[in-house]
Amino acid sequence: MIVDAPLDSSGAGRGEERAPAALRRAGLLDALGADDGGRVDEALLRDTVRDPASGLIAAAGLRRAGAALASRIAALLTDDRRPLVLGGDCAILPGICRALPPTTELWFVDGHPDFYDGETSQTGEAADMDLSVITGHGPSAATGQDGASLDPGRVHLLGHRPPTDDSSRAETARIDPAIHQLPAPELLRQGAATVGAGLVSGGNGPAWLHLDLDAVDPRDLPAVTYPEPDGLRWPDLVALVTPLARADRLLGMSVTDLNVDEDPDGRHARRVVEVLAEVLGAADPRP
Repeated sequence: MIVDAPLDSSGAGRGEERAPAALRRAGLLDALGADDGGRVDEALLRDTVRDPASGLIAAAGLRRAGAALASRIAALLTDDRRPLVLGGDCAILPGICRALPPTTELWFVDGHPDFYDGETSQTGEAADMDLSVITGHGPSAATGQDGASLDPGRVHLLGHRPPTDDSSRAETARIDPAIHQLPAPELLRQGAATVGAGLVSGGNGPAWLHLDLDAVDPRDLPAVTYPEPDGLRWPDLVALVTPLARADRLLGMSVTDLNVDEDPDGRHARRVVEVLAEVLGAADPRP
C-alpha cells in the first residue's frame, strides 16, 4: 500500500514535496503491483517561519502532519497492510513512529544522523532532527508529545558519513549511546549484504525500514537536497536493503529525500523506482 507524504520541512515547497508524484509518474505502483493509499494532505506545509521557542520551522504544521500520518499508518497496520510511505523529507518519520509499537526495531538508512535539535540545527528544518525527536532528544514541539517514540537501543543508524566539520562533530556527539551506529565506511568494510542479513537474523519483534536516499553516493544519485560524498553505491544499497525490505517482521518502509528540482528529466526518479522494485520484489502480498 503506497501512501504519499509530501512533507518538505523547509516549508518552502522544495522538490522533495513533489517526489511522491514523480515516483508515481515513473511507474512505481505498476512496478510493485501495489495498492494506492492516497496522499496525506496535511503533510503539505506552507510556513517558513522558525519558531523562536522550539527552533523549528512550521512547528504547528509539523504537529498536524505528524498526527495525520500516525492516524493513516495506524489504520493500515490494523488492517494488516504493509505501507510504503513516500516523502517528502525525513520529517515524516516521527509521525510514522507514533503509530508503531514501542518495541519496534528501526533500521534507519541515511547519509546523516539527523540528530540536531532546535538549537543546534542551522536550518530549523525538522528533517535535521527526526531521529533525535524519535528517541526523545529533540524538541517535543515537533510532535506535541514528550519522550521517545521508540527505544534508542532498538535503533540502527546505517550508512551515515563520519563528521567532517564542527557542526557535524557536535551532532555526532549528541547521538544517544544506546543507538547502534554503522557509518558508511564500516558498513562497506563489513559488506552491505552481510550487514543487512545480520540485522534481520540478529533481532526480533516488529521492524520499520527508513531509507533516506542521500545515503546513496551522489555519483549515483545527485538529486537530493543535502548530498554527501563517499556513500553507498546503488549495488551496495540494494545488497543492504533487500533483506531488510523482505523481512517477515517488517511493518513497513519509508523513502525520503528525492529532490525533483535536481531531476529535470526524471531519470533519477526512474532509477529509484527500479531499485525499489528490485529490493521489494514480490516478497509480500500486502504492499
